[in-house]
Amino acid sequence: MEEAARPAVRAATDTPPPEAAPEAAPPAAPEAAPEAAAILGFDPSDPAFRADPYPHYRALAAGGRLRRTAVGLWVTTSYELCERVLRDPRFGHRPQNGGLWREAPVRRRSFLTLDPPDHTRLRRLVSKAFTPRLVERLRPRIEALVDELLGGASGETDLIAALAYPLPVIVISEMLGVPARDRDLFRGWSDSLARGLDPDFLLPDAEITRRDEARAEFAAYFRELAALRRAEPRDDLLSALVGVSDGGDVLTEEELLATCVLLLVAGHETTVNLIGNGALALLRAPEHLAAVRSRPEAVPAVVEELLRYDPPVQLTLRAALEDVELDGTLIEAGRLVLLLTGAANRDPAVFADPDRLDPFRYAEGRDAPRHLAFGHGIHFCLGAPLARLEGEIALRKLFERDVALVPGELAYRDNLVLRGLRALPVTLRPPA
Repeated sequence: MEEAARPAVRAATDTPPPEAAPEAAPPAAPEAAPEAAAILGFDPSDPAFRADPYPHYRALAAGGRLRRTAVGLWVTTSYELCERVLRDPRFGHRPQNGGLWREAPVRRRSFLTLDPPDHTRLRRLVSKAFTPRLVERLRPRIEALVDELLGGASGETDLIAALAYPLPVIVISEMLGVPARDRDLFRGWSDSLARGLDPDFLLPDAEITRRDEARAEFAAYFRELAALRRAEPRDDLLSALVGVSDGGDVLTEEELLATCVLLLVAGHETTVNLIGNGALALLRAPEHLAAVRSRPEAVPAVVEELLRYDPPVQLTLRAALEDVELDGTLIEAGRLVLLLTGAANRDPAVFADPDRLDPFRYAEGRDAPRHLAFGHGIHFCLGAPLARLEGEIALRKLFERDVALVPGELAYRDNLVLRGLRALPVTLRPPA
């Protein structure tokens, strides 16, 4: 474990008092950085975990709905507790006497990691520009893009490279008004920023450096582009964000840049994984795929089940802003709670037969509990309508074609927060 990561680990997971010590192994000695498994309660680098984290979550859940790990981090796999924490204003992102997985500069924080009233103000301003009407009018363009991307694909194809990756990056860059010649810049930035969502104690120094460099380069690029849009506004999201106001309140330049970073990562990386994970789940279940093909009108409901079954975002973190009782346990102010929402989406106390892919679980007339793939409460994903639209169109048009998995072992990306494939080899033929 790199020395640079140790302060962040200790700030995030103060050693629990003796009376609340867990039954697991004792905390690591002060001079040694704790292992990831001692911090999280599971080992995210285990190849078996990468391939299928859900059995590991079930093993964790067998120890109780709310557990304290060896170094004092509270962890829950429970749908009820995850939902409760996400909508409870006593939990947030900035504890009074604790830290986060990292300490991002205040000037670079998006509203995703802010608490009210700052979160309320920024989300209100961004919502005025990122409207449902704006998203829905993208439908014809997304349809055309998917046709274009799939039209040139035939034979053995990497579905991530051919469809899942380029579709959302083209959409978000066109929305922001990024010239087509600059789209390739996004890939390196997006990869580094997505990996950088993971806690610093999981990242080698080189990846932390790449994340910080990507953020600085991205900010410099959009600072220049935003200046052009101020001088000559266009019909794009960046111009709308530059010009948005509410009673005289506007986004500062740093707030604007942080919002653009958020839109890139949240609006792109999650959709890549939605398309990739969703396509894989259906390709592994031919009987379900046949049923989906016979009911194309039900694809929006199928997307909801795919989001529940193998969500792009696996977890989120909250801090107690004051002493809070949760499930009969006192969570002291400043303590962190790791919400394994990927596990919560398969909680047997809430979902019938949770490990089974049921493509029509969310079909009209069926009363299925809402999943937590997009979060809950005040931080519910602002880009959820766009991700749903892109996933719906991409998967519907993909499965109008003859698609089959190429036999072989699949590799997942190293990310912990975001779950997605490095590649998805398939054989692809045009529609009959």
